[in-house]
Amino acid sequence: MRSYRTLFRTPEFTPFLLSFAAFAAAQTIGGLALGTLVFRATGSPLLSALSMFGPQLAQLLGGAFLLSGSDRLPPRAVLSALALAFAAGTAVLALPGLPVWAVFVVVLLQGLVASLGGGVRGGLLNEILSKDGYVLGRSVYNMLWGLTQMAGFATGGALLALLSPRTCLLLAAALYVVSALATRFGLTARAPRSSGRPSVAATWRTNALLWSSRPRRLAYLGLWVPNGLVVGSDSLYVSYAPGAAGTLYAVGALGMFVGDMAVGRLVPPGVRPRLATPLRLLLAAPYLFFVLRPGVALSAVAVTVASVGFAASLVLQERLLSLTPDDLAGQALGLHATGMAAFQGIGALLAGTFAQLASPAAAMTLMAAGSVTVTLALAALGRREERRPADPGTRPDVLPEPAATD
Repeated sequence: MRSYRTLFRTPEFTPFLLSFAAFAAAQTIGGLALGTLVFRATGSPLLSALSMFGPQLAQLLGGAFLLSGSDRLPPRAVLSALALAFAAGTAVLALPGLPVWAVFVVVLLQGLVASLGGGVRGGLLNEILSKDGYVLGRSVYNMLWGLTQMAGFATGGALLALLSPRTCLLLAAALYVVSALATRFGLTARAPRSSGRPSVAATWRTNALLWSSRPRRLAYLGLWVPNGLVVGSDSLYVSYAPGAAGTLYAVGALGMFVGDMAVGRLVPPGVRPRLATPLRLLLAAPYLFFVLRPGVALSAVAVTVASVGFAASLVLQERLLSLTPDDLAGQALGLHATGMAAFQGIGALLAGTFAQLASPAAAMTLMAAGSVTVTLALAALGRREERRPADPGTRPDVLPEPAATD
């Protein structure tokens, strides 16, 4: 599948995107409002960064205990319930006088339930589209995420100039309700992809199975670590340029859009695997420029160029799916989403801590240098893996069929 016309003629693809767009818009506007609210209340770059990205650390717990539900629960019901849970939590965050510790309790609970979302959406997209349409469909999904972020952060910045952060949080809660309604009435009720009851034991067994081969581990680490360190830099926009944070987030979303469009639509399938390392290096290198403390205009250019590199995730997700049986696709993508979110939360924690000790500019530069180092190390390990002979009678790049589970 190489044309957008064919893609959008696929049943349910458009409703799937619309429900996700409403959810993403709510996350974007609500996240910026919450980060601004916490920064105004505390003056702390660390707490501001953690309020926006720290909840993703809670997805580690969800990944350990809940991910088997990605393939063993009906996707429409899960996505509708998830959107309503976020609506309720965001409305609570808008309550006047809510102490900072209570804010973090709410957002950590949101992060915990969000651990199911990535796997369920990824698995559902894999069902809606044919095998040869996944990369193009995922690129459109990512492009929509970029456009929604760009519009959401720009709108959120404008709304924060006119309204209070709490009012913006209530608007975000309303958007979550819209997402729940679009999911409920726009998508078909589907049976779970895999049989059995969701359980902690099933989650751990399948996660261990997914983590069992070295090529897949390298794919996961390539998806998680360089991305997470750069998102740590992103989490400091509010403290680096309080009056222009919405602009920086918006141009970053623009760069993501350009990268996903180019890789998903223009790059031939045979060329894509060779772009994983260059794109990850592009993702981090422009942030090294922040050591010079550039103004808003130059910072926006650097962020836009860097964000093109987020398209590396398309290449690595395609690789991951090629190594995974269809009935585990949801949990495989859920493990990716959970790990990515967790490393983004870790990145925000590290960046915020460095910013407290030095400055936001120094912290952003340090996180970028770490991302470049990790990317080069993973590339060297990948080349070594390609030269390593397979064990007799086995293929190390193929996932074995799962054993029977409950």
